[in-house]
Amino acid sequence: MLDCQYRPNNFYLVALLREVTMKRMLINATQEEELRVAMVDGQKLYDLDIEIKSREQKKNNIYKAKISRIEPSLDAIFVDFGSARNGFLPFREVSREYYLSEPIPGEKLDIKKLLEEGQDIVVQVSKEERGTKGAALTTFISLAGRFIVLMPNKAKAGGVSRKIMGQDREQILDSLSNLGVPKEAGLIIRTAGLGRSDIELEWDLKHLLGIWNSIKKMAVNVEAPALIFKEDNLIVRAMRDHLNDEISEIIVDDENTFKDAKKYLKQVTPNNLKKLLYYKETTPLFTKFQIEHQIESAYSNKVILPSGGSVVIDYTEALVSIDINSGKSTKQSGIESTALKTNLEAVDEITRQCRLRDLGGLLVIDFIDMRQHRNQKQVENALKNAVKSDRAKISLGHISKFGLLEMSRQRLRPSLGDSAYRICENCSGMGRIRSTESLALAVLRLVEEEARKENTASVIADIPSDAATYLLNEKRQWIKDIEQRESVHIILIADPELSSVNFSIKRLRKDEANLAEYKQASYKLAKTIKQDNASLNPISQAMDKSRNLNPKPVTAWDIDDVQTPNLIDRFMFWLENKQNNKVKANQGKNKPRSKTRKSTTGVGGNKRKKSTNKRTTPKRRSVKQESPQKKTAKKGPKQGAAKQGPKREAAKQGPKREAAKQGPKREAAKQGPKREAAKQGPKRDAVKKGPKREAAKQGPKQDAAKKGPKQDAVKKGPKKKSEKTRSSKGKSPNTTQRIKDQESKEKSMAVNESVLDQTNDKLLPWEDILPPKTKS
Repeated sequence: MLDCQYRPNNFYLVALLREVTMKRMLINATQEEELRVAMVDGQKLYDLDIEIKSREQKKNNIYKAKISRIEPSLDAIFVDFGSARNGFLPFREVSREYYLSEPIPGEKLDIKKLLEEGQDIVVQVSKEERGTKGAALTTFISLAGRFIVLMPNKAKAGGVSRKIMGQDREQILDSLSNLGVPKEAGLIIRTAGLGRSDIELEWDLKHLLGIWNSIKKMAVNVEAPALIFKEDNLIVRAMRDHLNDEISEIIVDDENTFKDAKKYLKQVTPNNLKKLLYYKETTPLFTKFQIEHQIESAYSNKVILPSGGSVVIDYTEALVSIDINSGKSTKQSGIESTALKTNLEAVDEITRQCRLRDLGGLLVIDFIDMRQHRNQKQVENALKNAVKSDRAKISLGHISKFGLLEMSRQRLRPSLGDSAYRICENCSGMGRIRSTESLALAVLRLVEEEARKENTASVIADIPSDAATYLLNEKRQWIKDIEQRESVHIILIADPELSSVNFSIKRLRKDEANLAEYKQASYKLAKTIKQDNASLNPISQAMDKSRNLNPKPVTAWDIDDVQTPNLIDRFMFWLENKQNNKVKANQGKNKPRSKTRKSTTGVGGNKRKKSTNKRTTPKRRSVKQESPQKKTAKKGPKQGAAKQGPKREAAKQGPKREAAKQGPKREAAKQGPKREAAKQGPKRDAVKKGPKREAAKQGPKQDAAKKGPKQDAVKKGPKKKSEKTRSSKGKSPNTTQRIKDQESKEKSMAVNESVLDQTNDKLLPWEDILPPKTKS
């Protein structure tokens, strides 16, 4: 009864938790000047992309351009692709298809011989323009699709997304081998391609190949510079890059944008069409999900942490500096625990701000000092785990002894600071302005320096009005003294529009005609000139030919033209894949087995796997193991006998080789007196025999082995005709005993060979392998 009574409450609680933790894509397009796409997890913003109409992005656009200048000192080329600033093309990013002549192997490449100014070249923008730097270009084109990335003129490139690991990576590689990729092209399977069928991947590949063919045709028909391929708009890019199974809803607040998104999803991913929703409420979309204030925090250089600490982000020309302050965080028991908790909170916020602001390049994080090494390691591990969800490539360093950690992050798009801010006209981006007193005194010193020059009639200073007021009120007597001493006329022009860094000083000579204009005045007001907003922009959009859309460029996903594979196409793809699989299966059956020994058969027919020991040095044949027949073969009188059949047959038989592999010989090799005896034939026969084994260790036998009669008997031919005659010396075992000895020797040889195959290494003196003892 209690369970039934509280079940509805549990149901609503689960629904509420799902509502709070649901991931959504919010698209705000109510203002046509600015398009915003926000990725939220419940009510927490974790990714943001903004596209401003007046600042159209050029990254991934493809242009037909001209080489304007070749700089061997920079090993680079400056390319005119229609923008106000020439693009920068490193020589390593130039494809060989644009070389005027084939380079000579082994010689240093001369950039001026391989390329020439005025040459047409097709380039793609890899990095946007920033500040005074032009765009970075490349001739290795890459076209991003829904599931794959095609590199049509880079055959050696390709692979699988770095986020796909384990068995999924092997599955993707199998799918990659089934695709009909041209020989001159490379291919990368994106994370969205995981779990997709070969039909979908093949269709995406054919679509990108069709786009590349259109680009090549248009590059032939247009004159440089011209835009020949335009990257997708923000909505298509967001759905292409962010839409996955974790996204539960796509909410759009503009009707036209909703229709475009619906067309794209219907043609590309119909399964996700049910996630698309149109927002009709009067409350703004971002206000409804309480993320507007989170977006505004991304425009500030200071972010407050939950514990009371703060993260301060500052931009410089070389890097982005991130400073962490404990602030009001005083709830912990000690300074070490306070530093650890604040640093861990800052790690999550820093990675989030990197995605929101798209911070790129070199980043240096100044953590709060921690004395214990394990706390530093904990912060480093937390940072590694936090950046795993970032689409950008990130390289992390370690916390140094100064508490600094260096990291680099790939810049995916123009940062929030570059797209939403402009350089301050008062401070020129320094972040601070000079004080009135300091500026006024600096102007006074420069005026005096100009007045000391010969043939100077007048000095005119155009300075901010506050500095001019300070000089005329506080330093008027000083100015008069300069005029009397140097016999010059000083004029101060107060300009309220000037900043502290934009003053100017002009010197007039005595023979200049316009001297009369300033002769009676010592103080003037500057004329106010109204300037157009367009003239303040150093790069006028009208002069930027890279934005020219005539003729219309190729688009990556033209919403009106994109079609999914119909039923006939799907059947044909299925039939081709089935035939390919049959061919591969037949090839696998007909393929001969490899000759490499994968297993060996030991005693009893048991198969043993090949050892995985890395030491693969060949087996050493010691000089001690050289058979007596080979020694006798070297001697003159016995050479003819060595060539005869009985001798060779006996040499081929196992006992001689068995004796070489058996352990007693090695024991004899260790001992000084026995070493000589081990080289002699009769003593080896004695070692092989069970009864003689004990005798071989005794001293009298060793002495006898040194004496001549034994050696003479070894050298005589009749005694070495066969193993049987040699074994007949001693106790003369009967036929049954000889058969048993032969079987034991064969077994011991098989055991030794199996052990050798397992170790696959040299047999060392201390690795003695003894044959099993036989019962007499």
